Amino acid sequence: MGYRGASREWRRTIPAVSEIGPLIDTFVPWLLVGLSVLLAGLIPVFLISGIDDFVIDLYYIGRSLSRKLGAERRHRPLEEQDLQQVREKPVAIMVPAWQESAVIGRMLENTLATLDYGNYEIFVGTYPNDAATAEEVDRVGRRVANVHTIVCPHPGPTSKADCLNWVYHGIREYEREHDVEFSVFVMHDAEDLVHPLSVRLFNHLIPRKDMIQLPVFPLEVTWWRLTAGHYMDDFAEHHQKDLVAREFLSGELPSAGTGCAFSRAALQRVEQEGAGELFNTTTVTEDYDFGIRLSRLGLKAVFVKQALFRVRTRRTRTGRLVEERVREYIATRERFPARLRDAVRQKSRWTVGIAMQGWRSVGWRGAPRHDYMLFRDRKGVVTALVNVLAYAVVMGYSAVLVLKWLGLGYRYPPLVEPGSLLWKMLLVVTFFMIWRIVIRMYFVARIYGWRRVAPVPLRLIWGNFINFAADVRAIRLFVRHLVTGVAIAWDATDHTYPMEAELRAYRARLGDLLLEKRFLTRSQLEDALRIQGEQGRLLGDILLAKGFVDEDRLVDALGVQFNVSTEEIDPYATPLDLLKRLPRALAIRHRIYPLRVDEHGKLVLGTTRLLSRDELDDLEESLGERVELVLSARSDVAFAIRRGYERVEQDDRPTPLGERLVERGLITEEQREAALRRQRRTYAQLGQLLVDDGAIAADGLEEAVAGHQQEAADVPLGEFMVERRYITRGALEAALVRQREGFQRLGDVLVAMNAVDPEAIAALA
Repeated sequence: MGYRGASREWRRTIPAVSEIGPLIDTFVPWLLVGLSVLLAGLIPVFLISGIDDFVIDLYYIGRSLSRKLGAERRHRPLEEQDLQQVREKPVAIMVPAWQESAVIGRMLENTLATLDYGNYEIFVGTYPNDAATAEEVDRVGRRVANVHTIVCPHPGPTSKADCLNWVYHGIREYEREHDVEFSVFVMHDAEDLVHPLSVRLFNHLIPRKDMIQLPVFPLEVTWWRLTAGHYMDDFAEHHQKDLVAREFLSGELPSAGTGCAFSRAALQRVEQEGAGELFNTTTVTEDYDFGIRLSRLGLKAVFVKQALFRVRTRRTRTGRLVEERVREYIATRERFPARLRDAVRQKSRWTVGIAMQGWRSVGWRGAPRHDYMLFRDRKGVVTALVNVLAYAVVMGYSAVLVLKWLGLGYRYPPLVEPGSLLWKMLLVVTFFMIWRIVIRMYFVARIYGWRRVAPVPLRLIWGNFINFAADVRAIRLFVRHLVTGVAIAWDATDHTYPMEAELRAYRARLGDLLLEKRFLTRSQLEDALRIQGEQGRLLGDILLAKGFVDEDRLVDALGVQFNVSTEEIDPYATPLDLLKRLPRALAIRHRIYPLRVDEHGKLVLGTTRLLSRDELDDLEESLGERVELVLSARSDVAFAIRRGYERVEQDDRPTPLGERLVERGLITEEQREAALRRQRRTYAQLGQLLVDDGAIAADGLEEAVAGHQQEAADVPLGEFMVERRYITRGALEAALVRQREGFQRLGDVLVAMNAVDPEAIAALA
């Protein structure tokens, strides 16, 4: 019979319209009339909004082509070394925090660990009735000297503007007490993932500019998480196109409230105009208001979309590694709400502050170029409602078409007569809708890649429903405020901070850094990654064991990856009283060695790996003092632990050979240091040799070392591992032979360097 025949046969079984009753005959024509009238009212709104967006799109396209053909050819692009060469000015980072205990600690730790800048202080605003947040900030502040808590005098929540005002007052008090003046003031939120080079970029541009806004890009989420995902699309388009166009067309740039920096002169000017109040406490979007006020004072604000290119490796479908240059924006990343309720609360706050409170406080400027941008800010109140009404028209007319297909209705007329003016307007609106989706896909692809664009149409629809719910809530909040006079409180959104695995995705990978510096070949990296996949060992250990890279280069790359200082260790120069502050058992367990005490009284330790927060807390509790970590070569730390603590145990040990040679003028101090460096590189830890030989797995070694420290620290590690059957006696003896044969005496190293004759070494032996 076929599909069509079966369909007709099935429809014949449905009762005729007259048998169902007059309901459809009466209801459907009125429904069509209502839908037609509604559509006729919606199409002009869509047309005006579509033309508005299309104008901005055309401007962006024209400006991009002009820059590619002009400025980008004439001027060398800004590079990382350009930022590094600028003298570091004092920077104050302001972070308002209300009920942010879940994220503020990790945000501070990640910022401190990755920020490529030295001359900065972080000031976090907390409230007396939010002890959990204050405790997290104080915990970090006890460890590092440049994190400070500013407690607002009133219980929270007041407003973000009020919190920022008190943070600013606290900074001014800090300046008076410490005789310092900050040149740059940076705003961040408690959930931000701060780019390592962002402060260097601010330092490069200020004071030539008064305000600098960096892009804000949400962290990537899986495609089915529509609520969090629609933020990706919104910000990718808005912070690549709309803010660029706004800055050029109007010279006015609202702040995003995060990833934003101000010059000292700008804040002082706004403070004077505001009679001592920096941020406007009568609005819930003080950042937007602040940017408008800067513009009215004639101060220069710029949106900086600065990208750097880095080398990244990826594995093809055939399993081959290939290098590619990828664009990396200096931007703030953060995780936006994934729950519908949280998204509605957040967006309703934006709508109240920008469209409603902004209309009342800012009004209209009277200049077309400014008023046009204000119109774009406020049209969302209308378009959010209109979008959902349009969906209602589509669903209503779809129901009529289903009735026609089932044979339950007459030949109903179309909603819009073909060829009419409304029909032509509808065609234009349809074009704008398709164009909007294509444009949004393009900007999403530039940030997240083309593989992430497929869900964009679905997220656009879902986002319209979120905006509708937020619009309704915003109207309700604002009307209640107008009627009762009660201020709209700081309705902070619950935040989560990325896990360590997610943070690594936004840090340069070790293999990529080594490739970029030409310390490693692609084939060597591919071989090491294959071994890592089979054995689960650290990539750096594999590269050293295979001889693909030397320790100095590996440590340098690790220092860049984690933005941690690197240092060499001379165990003969370590003061004995410093060695006594760190018990040998703790040094062996954590692979750390004391280097010095810094100006803040912290014990600086060389380490082969970065300790976790829990490990660091336990270590500080055991020592009873704060510590700071720097990266050192594995052989440096192992050699220093052995020779350094030998000096403690043998106070009558003779003067080291190198020092005696220097005293007699046979070698220089520089030659001694170079020889010691070479000697240290020949020393290998017994445990690492066992792992390299395949006698024990890396996790098995960690377990054995922990057990050794707890149960039998006075027994040599190798003997302990044999007794507990971690390794065989033969494996231990083979590793000990390799350790002895590989380690070179200092005299042999100096002779190999042609620094001294063998006879002179023999005479002093």
